[in-house]
Amino acid sequence: MKVVLLAGGLGTRISEESQFKPKPMIEIGGKPILWHIMKEYAYYGFCEFIVCAGYKQEIIKDWFANYFLHNSDVTFDFTGGKNNMTIHDHHCEPWKVTVADTGLHTMTGGRIKRIQPYVGDEPFMMTYGDGVCDVDISSLADFHKSHGKIATLTAVLQEQQKGVLDIGGNNAVKSFREKNLMDGVPINAGYMVLNPEVFDYIDDDQTIFEKVTLEKLAEKGELMSFLHKGFWQCMDNKREMDFLERCWEQENAPWKKWED
Repeated sequence: MKVVLLAGGLGTRISEESQFKPKPMIEIGGKPILWHIMKEYAYYGFCEFIVCAGYKQEIIKDWFANYFLHNSDVTFDFTGGKNNMTIHDHHCEPWKVTVADTGLHTMTGGRIKRIQPYVGDEPFMMTYGDGVCDVDISSLADFHKSHGKIATLTAVLQEQQKGVLDIGGNNAVKSFREKNLMDGVPINAGYMVLNPEVFDYIDDDQTIFEKVTLEKLAEKGELMSFLHKGFWQCMDNKREMDFLERCWEQENAPWKKWED
């Protein structure tokens, strides 16, 4: 199952960093948060990624273009008047990564629609390129397969300004609404599993996935929730970035399940 990562937004709420690079390329522990998300998926065996890039997309492409070289032991031999390079050993993950330029001002649904040719006619995973969590992704995938609906999203209990989910007794998502300050209800944390029929619910570049596509699916009873009671943290601002950095520095990063 392929993993689609939304990484094309402007990141205006963390402009201190995003003026220089896309928000998913902001580093936690010396690595882009996008890398942390990919490591989490790879831990569960999902190693094929499609990155929906946009704002400063060339930075994402350059990073992956040089990733193998920067994580290898290399000999550069100029003695024969040539530039001969020998790779001795590498420390790269067995990933396949497609970076697609999905436009500068494309909405989230439009970005997903644009990468349909790379996904093909099969279920896929999707999440945002600015949040980490310790959700059991294998269990999430199994849950999605079990109910037969078009879409599953991961819901978490957090006091944050995100869209609120009205979840019924059978885990079906009934509707969305804006969050009140003291709401103690689940919010959409991303980490979704989607069947290819979801593309039929996206019209064009201006379709907002959360406010149009997911609401349509909820109305038709085709959206289910996978409740996650563990760690989840997005990186919308500098304070949240610093929090994730402290977690990493103190070796208290719940999303890190892989070995160094």
